[in-house]
Order: sequence, then structure tokens, then C-alpha cells
Amino acid sequence: MTIAIGDKLPAATFKEKTGDGPVETSTEQLFAGRRVVLFAVPGAFTPTCSLNHLPGYLENRDAILAKGVDDIAVLAVNDWHVMGAWAQSSGGLGKIHYLADWDASFTKAVGLEADLSAGGLGVRSKRYSMLVEDGVVKSLNVEESPGQATVSGAAAMLEQL
Repeated sequence: MTIAIGDKLPAATFKEKTGDGPVETSTEQLFAGRRVVLFAVPGAFTPTCSLNHLPGYLENRDAILAKGVDDIAVLAVNDWHVMGAWAQSSGGLGKIHYLADWDASFTKAVGLEADLSAGGLGVRSKRYSMLVEDGVVKSLNVEESPGQATVSGAAAMLEQL
């Protein structure tokens, strides 16, 4: 069952790359008592994710934070090495969290997994964005097609804030 507006996020642990290696970040640490924009992509370095979805959030970071958002995070079913390399190459390192849901456990728990095996990608996340306040989903925007980044993009999120 897909998570819905008003639902509490399930407990999960992500990995993020730092200069000291991988750091584990829990949903409790990231979302408790905070207002956070989380967006997910089918894969780091993939065309729509790298050329459209992520850049919008990086370009609009300050405007999003100015609307009372405490943090922004991007999630993908990739390992922390890949997410760290994506953070570095995109210029987003230190600006937003790059969360590795390496085993898709969070993605499956929120019911937003997509089997992209036909394209050689395996189980990945659907493309979506959500506003989370103190661990509770306040808005949820899921794309109909993984090649689109409109309803889950930064411009759409800014309108909802």
C-alpha cells in the first residue's frame, strides 16, 4: 500500500557519504521536529534525474528554505558511493542530503517502488516528492512516468509551500 498524506513515515536508515566515509541517517534524525522536502529519483546519474529533477531543487534551494523548510533530501535506490559521487558531480554536496536507500527497504515500506528490470535497472524508486512535517506526510506528488519531473519538481513543490 502506498503511503498517503497524513501517514507517518516508517522507520528506516539511509547512508550518506561524508569525508569520513558513510554515515547512517535515520528517519527520526532527519524528520523529527522538522519540516523537510524529500524527493526521490529512479537513479542517480540517469538523464531525467540529473538534467531536470535534481537541478531544480539545487537552483531553488534557498527559495524552498525561505518558505520555512528546514532541509531538503534526495533519495535513490543506489549505494552510498554512487550517491556521494552524484552529490560531488552535481555541485550539491553539503547543500542537500543525498540519501542511499541501498536495499530499497524504505522505498518498499512507503509503497513507491518501481520494477524497472525491463530497462536493466532492477527495483528502483518511483519519482516523487513529499513535504514531511515531524515525520508526517503533508503533501505527496508521484509522477505517472519515470521520465517526467513535473508534479514532483521543485517548481511544483514551491507552489505547495
